[in-house]
Amino acid sequence: MTCSLYEGLYKVIGKGSISQFIEDLVRPYVLKDELDAAYTLMAEDRVRESEAIEWSEALIGDVET
Repeated sequence: MTCSLYEGLYKVIGKGSISQFIEDLVRPYVLKDELDAAYTLMAEDRVRESEAIEWSEALIGDVET
């Protein structure tokens, strides 16, 4: 079965991209505490948060319904 899994990954993801694909998938589960800490630090940066809110609110008018 492992061979079939690898063959499927090879067909869908492509040669040379499988390791990065797997790393991207598992990173949030393995490094969850580090990500949580990074998000906390970002949220504590009041200037960055203010700029991010200003930027996102400016985009609201760009959305077509």
